[in-house]
Amino acid sequence: MHQSIAFLSTDDLEDYFVWDNLLIQPFSQHGVHVDVISWHAIDIDWSQYDAVIVRSTWDYQEHADAFIDKLIEITKHDTVLINPLSLMQWNISKRYLQILQTQGITIIPSVFFDSVAISDIYAQFAYFDTQEIIIKPLISANSDNTFRLDHTNLMAQAGPLSNIFSTTPCVIQPFLDSVINEGEYSLFYFNGEYSHTIRKVPKSGDFRVQEEHGGELITVIPDERQLSAAAKVLAALPEKSLYARVDLIRNPRAQKDDIWQLMEVELIEPSLYFNMDEASPERFVQATLNYLA
Repeated sequence: MHQSIAFLSTDDLEDYFVWDNLLIQPFSQHGVHVDVISWHAIDIDWSQYDAVIVRSTWDYQEHADAFIDKLIEITKHDTVLINPLSLMQWNISKRYLQILQTQGITIIPSVFFDSVAISDIYAQFAYFDTQEIIIKPLISANSDNTFRLDHTNLMAQAGPLSNIFSTTPCVIQPFLDSVINEGEYSLFYFNGEYSHTIRKVPKSGDFRVQEEHGGELITVIPDERQLSAAAKVLAALPEKSLYARVDLIRNPRAQKDDIWQLMEVELIEPSLYFNMDEASPERFVQATLNYLA
């Protein structure tokens, strides 16, 4: 029995919705104590914990190198880092989408750049045959520095776009209206087993689905095609994970068999929305104990 676990968090979660507190009691009922520790904390004896689970480290993208260094430091102690270090290193840049695509996973049509000029961004309208595109950094979270662009606002925002993406690796994708009309679907898996699904819909006038940006969350039952698409993603991961969140979106322009396309698979610090399924905290706890066993 693992008696003590640390949840890796951050210094200030005041502006975020965090539901990991719903895990404390079910862990305790299984004889497991949980401490919540910021990843910025120093001089922590991580060996006092049987496992360190990366949870709400929601500013890591601002200090990606320091974050990875912290994870490496934790692995040098006698504890289990979850998800595994190598899996999080693989997942930290959205380049993993390109890797998954070569393995037969259907992703949103995407073009990846190490750096990009305004002319390169502009060229993607024709490349994708679309009136709107999305550009975002390869290392990002919470829709930080994510832009929805048409021909007009691209030029209006040329200055900020150049300042950011002339030195920042990024991905450009066509903007899919289904984000607004239907929303994104997040399927949650604990230790490889399906747990629950939510649909995230942006507030009127926005395209960002996160709660912090006013998005609405709805618990739903996924259809067989969604489950099949998510299962293929899990099977393509380079190693086993304790938790995975598979974000899918409907692409109405795609072939019937590829209509559900991967936006992201979150293996580092996703909200797992324990508040949206009352049985999900206990599922996570049981999955954790089985994973560690």
